[in-house]
Amino acid sequence: MDFSWTAEQQQLRAEAKKVAADAVARYGWVADSWINGYCPDFARELAARGWIGISWPKEFGGAGRPAIDRMIIAEELIGAGAPVGSYWVAERQMGPSIYTYGTADQQQRYLPAILAGEATWCIGMSEPGAGSDLASLRTRALRDGDEYVVNGQKIWTSFAAVSDYCYLICRTTTDGPPHAGISELIVPMDAPGIEVRPIKDMAGGAHFCEVFFTDVRVPASNLVGVEGAAFKQTMRQLEHERGGIDRLVSNHALYRRALDRADMSDPLVRQEVATLETHYRLGRLLVYREALGQAPKGFSAATKLFCTEHERRVADFVARCFGPEALLAGEVSRGLCYANSYTIMGGTSNILRNIVAERILGLPREPAAR
Repeated sequence: MDFSWTAEQQQLRAEAKKVAADAVARYGWVADSWINGYCPDFARELAARGWIGISWPKEFGGAGRPAIDRMIIAEELIGAGAPVGSYWVAERQMGPSIYTYGTADQQQRYLPAILAGEATWCIGMSEPGAGSDLASLRTRALRDGDEYVVNGQKIWTSFAAVSDYCYLICRTTTDGPPHAGISELIVPMDAPGIEVRPIKDMAGGAHFCEVFFTDVRVPASNLVGVEGAAFKQTMRQLEHERGGIDRLVSNHALYRRALDRADMSDPLVRQEVATLETHYRLGRLLVYREALGQAPKGFSAATKLFCTEHERRVADFVARCFGPEALLAGEVSRGLCYANSYTIMGGTSNILRNIVAERILGLPREPAAR
């Protein structure tokens, strides 16, 4: 087995590293930059390089490059703290969903703006009563002629306040089991009846939002895939979300800065660094296996679980390296406070352990208590 990079991949990584350093010098760095680093100007720069949608099929405007190339670029950009948030969700999930399940008209209408770095998308998925249990969502979209009328509430919707479109996961019927009747709609965020309320988190960020839909009319032509049968589509979305490099390198920029302060003369510190570096490489292999299509079906749950648990350990190490300074206001303090979210968003660790146990290992469910 050959684990070495090709000459082309080494060149791509070197170029991505240089672009990331330049972006940080001009726009500043931020921990977890894929979700807290909003910079449309940088998105357009990356689009001009052909790096947004680099692994999308050529027939949909992408470069048709191997998925591993996208991972190399993203690892360097996010690892340095370069602000990629304005296009990240759209390129990671929305674009692939639209070119896989959408109509030709939808592909022609929405994909070019994503590829150009001109469009920001949010995902209307979680609700106050439906977080990890997506099948219990209640936001309704009722058909009325050539339109759907949407009513309901979403929460933890990143970038909703600045998004052009919401990729809405909603319920079009209540017939059948809970996972049936779920559909996906493309909702313009300037449609009448939408109210967005930013949620300021403990770290000072405000990308999370509540979104309220009150009699919002959406053209029926904005339905993606088959009405009432989108649960599998949404699960495929989560594969993209949970198995990506962003789940491994969210706070890698913090880690790099902590290494400059670490007392490497202390054998215990060296041992901890060695452990973190080992786990980083293991997580990297898991992510690359997802990108190469070598992971078992549903294994992204295990990948996300391992990688985000690693990020939590990174945060603990960073806090010890910075000592009392970690308590001062600033990007380090903000990044450390935010680290608690890594094992929650995209599926909590306990939920993912259940998924791994039941769907990958085939372990039996524990009988319900009587």
